Amino acid sequence: MTTLTKFSDQSPEAVSQDTSGVAISGAPEHTVWVHFKGADDQVRAGVWESTAGVFHGPQNGQIEYCHILEGSATIRLQDGTEFEVCAGDGFVMDNGLQPVWTVKDRVRKQWVIVSVPE
Repeated sequence: MTTLTKFSDQSPEAVSQDTSGVAISGAPEHTVWVHFKGADDQVRAGVWESTAGVFHGPQNGQIEYCHILEGSATIRLQDGTEFEVCAGDGFVMDNGLQPVWTVKDRVRKQWVIVSVPE
């Protein structure tokens, strides 16, 4: 079945994610709302937010497109390169990327994840 999924028409459950395995400092709280799951969950889309903290955001077995809706963050890559992202910014994190996110207050993003076969 082919469909169009409009996020504003959805009421997905807010799911708290366990950050104990990714937190570096602070006590970030992550919440995700999944608005779409495609065939075999190979493509997923939704909204995610984080409170203040520093944490790993590994891209293992997936490619993720993000669009920042609110707030800002600094994303540091393995080579030390840093990117400031804020409301209005869109970007893609490629499979294998091992970014470290620093959120000073709060950040909220829309995301689309495509699973990559290993």
